[in-house]
Amino acid sequence: MSRLPVKKTYKLFVGGAFPRSESGRTYLAQDQNVARASRKDRRDAVRAARDAFPKWAGMTAYNRGQVLYRLAEMLEARRTDLAALCSGTKEVDRSIDRVVWYAGWADKLAQVIGSANPVSGPYFNFTVPEPTGVVGILAPEEPALAGLISRLAPALVGGNAVVAVASETRPLAAIELAEAIATSDVPGGVVNILTGRKAELAPWLASHMDVNAIDLAGADGQAPDLERAAAENVKRVVWGSPDTQSPWEIAAFLELKTVWHPVGV
Repeated sequence: MSRLPVKKTYKLFVGGAFPRSESGRTYLAQDQNVARASRKDRRDAVRAARDAFPKWAGMTAYNRGQVLYRLAEMLEARRTDLAALCSGTKEVDRSIDRVVWYAGWADKLAQVIGSANPVSGPYFNFTVPEPTGVVGILAPEEPALAGLISRLAPALVGGNAVVAVASETRPLAAIELAEAIATSDVPGGVVNILTGRKAELAPWLASHMDVNAIDLAGADGQAPDLERAAAENVKRVVWGSPDTQSPWEIAAFLELKTVWHPVGV
């Protein structure tokens, strides 16, 4: 007697766990029923990110790099499964290599982006990069995996916590990525991934008072309205590329703090 296989349930990723949407809603994407996040789910994700931010930002840069490298290892182990959910192995390999590339930048940011500034007086003057805080990311629709990782990795390597809205039409790779994150050393809540309708989630993410920056890489036609919503609380707006890697992509999610210190003290 033949048996039916157990079908995978695609849930949200919030606070290191995989809850269903509190609304109970789902929508059909890639021939699967996927959780359709609500405003309440978005609030929970922002709260989880805010709670996780101090620990992640407080880790040494070297440790953050090692955690991201561990994530690349987990993605490598899921290479075949991920390839079936996006455009194929080339996109997966590019995504894994990108995580490794950004991991290598973790303990080099301060030297490249920071500086020792000349001043007229008996003082040292340093500029040091610090994370912005909680970052909202609207992932590009395509490439579903590489586009999300291209925006997620630079925000993470700088010490930020993230709430990401996955590709609406191709969200399955994002949930597979979430499973890799959950089994790596990334602390719970540092990365939160929501699936659902961007038109429902994006405006509330842009206007949320506890989100410090928003990446509009996947905003599409919503961008002008989202910019206005972000301006209401002076939120940083980043126009991310769906397939770029650069240290300046990291810098977009950093604040620069200048410190004065007397010479000889």
